[in-house]
Amino acid sequence: MGGLDKGLQNFNGTPLALHTLLRLQMQEGGLIGDLMLNANRNLSAYEAFGAPVWPDSLSDYAGPLAGFMTGLERCETPYLLTVPCDTPLFPLDLAQRLAAAFQDENIEIAMAAAREDDGQVRTQPVFCLMRVALLESLVAFTQAGGRKIDRWTDQHRTAVVTFDQPTDDSRAFCNTNTLAELHALESR
Repeated sequence: MGGLDKGLQNFNGTPLALHTLLRLQMQEGGLIGDLMLNANRNLSAYEAFGAPVWPDSLSDYAGPLAGFMTGLERCETPYLLTVPCDTPLFPLDLAQRLAAAFQDENIEIAMAAAREDDGQVRTQPVFCLMRVALLESLVAFTQAGGRKIDRWTDQHRTAVVTFDQPTDDSRAFCNTNTLAELHALESR
């Protein structure tokens, strides 16, 4: 985003991070408990959205896994749902469909996947529901220098939940990394 704080950029007149919080509150099934934000700058702006804001607990930039770790450290429920703020059209039944994967008691992580324009199904690793008990594993992985989500999740029993039903929005997992992409998604 050219140095701009992505979560504070507007999507249809609402900052992306606030839009994400509101979308999480609308999840089907009432499965969402307390919400929190992970941000590393402009903390007071994020705090204005009404949810606790926690910066990365890792001192070096570890990407999304740092956010996972911060969430796992602060989560007060058995499961943590993670979503990025740059994908404003994520499904309103995301939590419900990911939670269904835990009917198999051996599952540790449920990760979203979607069919892309080329027809391939690709995982969306920042959209996942995980057991909070995985904190110790994530700490060990990052302390050993690990930074790739898929390398960490590959160590665990992960269910891939594909969002490719006829009623699923093909844009649900379109993320926006530039202002141009954000405006293009708004105008569709």
